[in-house]
Amino acid sequence: MRELFCDSVFFGVLLSVSTYELGVFLKKKYKTAVFNPLLISVLLVIGVLLVFRIDYNVYYEGAKYLSYLLTPATVCLAVPLYEQVELLKRHGKAIVGGIFAGVLTSLVTIFVCASVFGFTHQEYVTLLPKSITTAIGMGVSEELGGMATITVAVIILTGILGNIIAEAVFRLFRIEEAVAKGVALGTSSHAIGTAKAMEIGEVEGAMSSLSIAVAGLMTVAVASVFANLI
Repeated sequence: MRELFCDSVFFGVLLSVSTYELGVFLKKKYKTAVFNPLLISVLLVIGVLLVFRIDYNVYYEGAKYLSYLLTPATVCLAVPLYEQVELLKRHGKAIVGGIFAGVLTSLVTIFVCASVFGFTHQEYVTLLPKSITTAIGMGVSEELGGMATITVAVIILTGILGNIIAEAVFRLFRIEEAVAKGVALGTSSHAIGTAKAMEIGEVEGAMSSLSIAVAGLMTVAVASVFANLI
């Protein structure tokens, strides 16, 4: 079985897609946030690689083709934003202010954690881009001297966590405004949070799509300043 997996060019793609589809099935069946398709897929892929002792590079050789879709998929998020452009014009200042507050909160939180737990500079800058999309976060991490592979893992975990707890947080703090929900999800949980925002509503999805891009640009500009603090 191991040899069959290792010799197959499509092993990585097949494993990634099939485990994700299983996650989608479980989410629809049980309607529970814990059954996040991406989380299920990640855990199952790790399990298969460990059980059959398959090297990650073998898996990646097939799965890497899926990563090529990341950039165009992110660009496509501009479509719902275009459809809600009038809403953006009406709430422009509030939206930009909310995104900046989210970016600043994320960076300050990492700085405080790094100071309390005694992170090295490399560990600290690795975590700084945790709330922005992978396409931007990897570049920020490498530029600041962080470990890009760890950054990717942290970004994914941040997105999954935001996707899972979003609705509970909105209920807890009685957040009912669609624009606020979208900005919060896009700023804190990037594309994975945006997937949840689109499930909640069209306006939420559009605002979250905008927040991904703006939060990424803000983080690129501000992260270099925070990087010099430790």
